[in-house]
Formats: sequence, C-alpha cells, structure tokens
Amino acid sequence: MRGKNALVVGAAVLLACGLGAGGCSKKEPRTVLPEQFMSPPARSEAGMVAERLDSTGIPGIMEGRTTGPMVPVYFEFDSSSIMGEQLSRIGSNAGFLTDNPGLAIRVEGNCDSRGTKEYNLALGERRAQSAKKELAGRGVSLSRMHTISFGEEKPVAFGEDEESWAQNRRADFVVTNR
Repeated sequence: MRGKNALVVGAAVLLACGLGAGGCSKKEPRTVLPEQFMSPPARSEAGMVAERLDSTGIPGIMEGRTTGPMVPVYFEFDSSSIMGEQLSRIGSNAGFLTDNPGLAIRVEGNCDSRGTKEYNLALGERRAQSAKKELAGRGVSLSRMHTISFGEEKPVAFGEDEESWAQNRRADFVVTNR
C-alpha cells in the first residue's frame, strides 16, 4: 500500500508542477524577448533606470488603441501632466487633426493596474482632459473631441512590470463618428 500512495503523491506533484516541464516554480511565467530586441535600460545621472514611455521597436506591443497615424501620449506614474517628448506627440496629433477637419476623436484616458478602480478612473479622466486641453491649445476645436476614462480596464500590456505599466499609462486618440 505504501508504494501505491507514493505513486499517487508523485503523480499529484507532477500535475501541480506542470508535468515536470520546468519544475515547480513559484514565479509567474514571463514572456522573454529575443536578445536582438532587447536594449540596455537608460540610466539617469543618479544611476536610476529610466522608464521607456513608447513602444518603438518592441515586437508584439502596439501603440495603444490610437487610430493611426496619430500616436498615444504616455504619462509618468501617478501623473496627468504631458511632458517632454510627449508634447511632440500631441503636436503631431494636432497637425493630423488640423489637416483633417472633418474628423472627430475620443480621447481615452488609461492607467496601469496599480491603485484602486475608483482612483484609476479619476486619473484616467484627468489624463484624457489634459490631452484634450493640449490639443485645444493647438487649435483643435473642443466640439470635435470628447473624453472617456477606462482607468485600468483596457490594458495593452498585461505584465506586472515597469515596461507593461508604462505602456498602460496613456491617452489614446480614436477617430469617431460625429
């Protein structure tokens, strides 16, 4: 009887560990990109790793849900301020909208998965409003834009790491029917 119990326990351990394919790891599985797509992280003067705010050159990660040729605008953690290179993205989107006066857009505010649902909905709304205000300041009529916040509900990257969180902190620009 002892041999039969050991066999049952052994089979249960194998099933729990994914039939032995990789062992019993306590870590979540991660998608690993090929080395050719990896670049060393940029470091600030203080030695801190700089966070990427775009998805250029990363296979499998889209530029949000933005209607091309417009591009999403990315935000720092817990912020609705549009800064740095993100201002040129707003400028590019404003140029496209100016050249296409018949288009209306929905500005969608998004957050990463950290924070409460209520907090992320409010932060997403502030991000969408901030992007709308910047576009209006560049000549896009307010009547052509409306906003919505999805909070953390519509991620484009599903990991729980800095790269994924950075991709999800964004405002998307989606062409709509007036």
